[in-house]
Amino acid sequence: MDADAYIMNRRRFLVASGLVATAAVTGITLRRVTMPTPGVEVIMAELQAMRIHTITTLSGWSAYTVLSHLAQSIELSMTGYSSLKSPVFRHTAGPMAFFAFTTAGAMRHPLTEPIPGAPAIAENGDTQAALERLLVALDTFAAHEGELAPHFAYGQLSKDEYAQAHTMHIRDHLRLFALA
Repeated sequence: MDADAYIMNRRRFLVASGLVATAAVTGITLRRVTMPTPGVEVIMAELQAMRIHTITTLSGWSAYTVLSHLAQSIELSMTGYSSLKSPVFRHTAGPMAFFAFTTAGAMRHPLTEPIPGAPAIAENGDTQAALERLLVALDTFAAHEGELAPHFAYGQLSKDEYAQAHTMHIRDHLRLFALA
């Protein structure tokens, strides 16, 4: 490679590095201005109000499966996920997705995708029992004072970040619920 080509490549590298650094600083700044998500207490009250209803879903999984999936996700945040995305993913794409969700104050994800490596959930069961399992999981999480497991995709999260992740996850699934 001649000297001019080397200088041009070096200049491109420095410009690209500067843009990445600027984006990172902007991201850190934006991280402090995220949209608020309801606390665990708020989502628990909403779920408790569902006890008097017959719960169905508009599409995808049954209400039993969804509620069990949500409980499973919260339980695994305390006990550990059996399958994690690669360390590279958990340090790049995963945190970027979590940042995007918290910035927007909402999550959108495939609503019939099981947690990697988690035990399979039956399609049918007692929906009210699954709702109670979810409420117990949320209550246990709220009282939990120990270390939390790294999220299978987002990596290490604080308790407040996990609370955001759980409430956004629940809200995303609840958008397909119908109450009678």
